[in-house]
Amino acid sequence: MNKTDLIDRMAEDAGITKAAAKKALESFLGNIEGTLKKGDRISLVGFGSWSVSERAAREGRNPQTGKTIQIAAKNVVKFKAGADLQNSVN
Repeated sequence: MNKTDLIDRMAEDAGITKAAAKKALESFLGNIEGTLKKGDRISLVGFGSWSVSERAAREGRNPQTGKTIQIAAKNVVKFKAGADLQNSVN
């Protein structure tokens, strides 16, 4: 499923226009992004939670040449599925 398919399903399920569903989805995603940028955690009980953690700098290896390279530190987004979501797919 891609973003367009999700918007179509949201509009159908909620009985709203596709434009309204698109606006709602973009608002949802924007709020998640903004919250994570601030370093806060988002938790939707039963669905899951998003958080940001820092990945330390490390040494890696170029697979083509075999030379050692430095990989910079960076922030990564993590998602942990909630119990209800996990149980629904098993």
